[in-house]
Amino acid sequence: MQLSATSPSTSSSSASLLEQFYNVRKLTADIVASLQPEDFVPQPVPDVSPPKWHLAHTTWFFETFILSSFGESYKVFHPQFAFFFNSYYEAAGPRILRTQRGNMTRPTTDEIFAYRAHVDQAMATLLKQDVSSELAELVTLGLNHEQQHQELLITDIKFILGHNPLFPAFAKTKLAPITKPTPQDWVDMEEGIYHIGFEGEGFCFDNELGRHRVFLETFAIRRQVVTNREYLAFIDAGGYTEVEHWLSEGWAFAKTLDQHAPLHWHKSEKGEWLNYTAAGLQPIELDTPVTHISYYEADAFARWAGFRLPTEFEWEAAHKQLDWGQVWEWTSSAYAPYPGFITADGALGEYNGKWMVNQQTLRGASVATSPNHSRPTYRNFFHADKRWQFTGTRLCKLNS
Repeated sequence: MQLSATSPSTSSSSASLLEQFYNVRKLTADIVASLQPEDFVPQPVPDVSPPKWHLAHTTWFFETFILSSFGESYKVFHPQFAFFFNSYYEAAGPRILRTQRGNMTRPTTDEIFAYRAHVDQAMATLLKQDVSSELAELVTLGLNHEQQHQELLITDIKFILGHNPLFPAFAKTKLAPITKPTPQDWVDMEEGIYHIGFEGEGFCFDNELGRHRVFLETFAIRRQVVTNREYLAFIDAGGYTEVEHWLSEGWAFAKTLDQHAPLHWHKSEKGEWLNYTAAGLQPIELDTPVTHISYYEADAFARWAGFRLPTEFEWEAAHKQLDWGQVWEWTSSAYAPYPGFITADGALGEYNGKWMVNQQTLRGASVATSPNHSRPTYRNFFHADKRWQFTGTRLCKLNS
């Protein structure tokens, strides 16, 4: 089973691994600390999971894939929790339908916090012992898995409360990309062969492995991502109503929207655009990166502007010269395996490989990405219509 480029050293440090475990688990709890009991349950759309489900699913991961195999005399907290909190691992057993997660009034949120405490105590006992390379690799995967869910947790909370007419705040800060008044200049990239994919020490997901060469034609890529000011110009110019900018599926998507704007934008009675943030409704900051747009919208904007989206290979080749990390950036690349991709054995082999169809690759990171969880080789992926994540876009063009 190869889930990372290198496994953490057994001698390195059960102590540091335990510290990492505590830090990651604490951050998850901190994210939900301001929620009210009622906030933990709703699931307004299938893509969004209730906050309490995230709390339990990340705990189930450690219980199922680590404690049940490595924890001597470990007792499963509740025999039916696996059915509730397995996400998509067919090999790990049956589970409730994703669309039914929001119908779980029981187990209660208090029971789920008790579940987390039970598993955390068992994991601490396990990690205070000698840690084998196999165990260290699995724990590291579990921590990165929870960090992924921390970002999902933030965006799911934002979606849940952002569809409440009260638009309640759930954090002291806006948790939004910051304004960077830098010139919108371009990076010129020469044609040639570029190496793509992860190499070196440290963790990566298996979909980053298989470092390989790609040939790229001469191109230019913009150093900054697209801003709200630029996207507002697209809206005001009627970009959502002009079919020539849209892919066929994108045009069908655009016609289903309640309003022609990114998700979480709302027009006030005075005609002013407002943006729902973690701190509640705020005026649109024009020079902040646009977020919460779908691939279809990103592609339509690029066509309207006279450019195109970069491929994920162009993005990675140029990343050292780009201003990135504020929003996940749609690329024109379909999510597909790298040369030599190997699916790991067992249930964990379902982590990435089986999703390599009908999805677009995103690069970068966002303001909701957990600390130490971003890499230039990181490959995020979603279906083209999804926009509840902090998704934005960057422009690209061929150079003659």
